[in-house]
Amino acid sequence: MKIEAANPEEYINQLQEPVKSAIASLREAVRRGLPAGFQETMQYGMITWVVPHAIYPAGYRANPKDPLPFLSIAAQKNHIALYHLGLYAFPKLLAWFQAAYLQADAGRLDMGKSCVRFKRADKIPFGLIEELAGKITVNEYIQMVSQA
Repeated sequence: MKIEAANPEEYINQLQEPVKSAIASLREAVRRGLPAGFQETMQYGMITWVVPHAIYPAGYRANPKDPLPFLSIAAQKNHIALYHLGLYAFPKLLAWFQAAYLQADAGRLDMGKSCVRFKRADKIPFGLIEELAGKITVNEYIQMVSQA
């Protein structure tokens, strides 16, 4: 499900409850947790936090005109998705997240390489997502991208 929106508020306003409230709360959790330097924008039809060109001029490898994506949230057809590229790139972070998710009592973890899928809006562990968002600084992410 791709939603055409110019900004995160417009994106959220197009959603229906309970997804609307869940995405808004997920957005706030990410915003509270993210270290300084990441910038919120719309990218690829999702609310996305990026490393802006002012900090990382090379941009995204797949399309250098785009800033480097880091974390996105989206309402999909049958779930709410959180895409965290650090989970794919930092094995220790992935191991921490998987263990912490089990402790969060949020149900079965449904994830791909960097995508965490939430089928029930009432089971999203917002505190854990806030903590996850703060685990990687802009400089650590840039360093990892530069070495890859």
